[in-house]
Amino acid sequence: MTDSTSSAAPNIYPYLRYRDADAALEWLARAFGFEERTAFRGPDGAVAHAEMGIGPGVIMLGPAGDDEARPSPQDPRMARQGIYVHVDDVDAHYTRAKEAGAEIVTELEERRPGEREYYARDLEGYHWTFGTYRPAGGG
Repeated sequence: MTDSTSSAAPNIYPYLRYRDADAALEWLARAFGFEERTAFRGPDGAVAHAEMGIGPGVIMLGPAGDDEARPSPQDPRMARQGIYVHVDDVDAHYTRAKEAGAEIVTELEERRPGEREYYARDLEGYHWTFGTYRPAGGG
């Protein structure tokens, strides 16, 4: 078995498909503070594949086909998918997201002693949780 905690580099890269990948790049940067790392564009200039980061974390995204499954139920606790992102200053992150118009599904609150988080939905309905919790081995 390989020690997955020996490197600070991520080894899991969530991949999200958006109806409008270009709009997603802009929105994720403005609302959640992601930074574009790379974007490959097709002959029409539209995003074919992009990578964005926040701290050492990386997500990948691209366009969704018309037959792609859409995000799951509206209640983030019932969703079949979700992305959790550790942030050092969750209060500032929450304020940024709210000011940028992110849909806050669950307000910022303490979930467990010393751990604060909030749930948000992005421009196409994907569920995100931002908080101070770090999973075991998460640095």
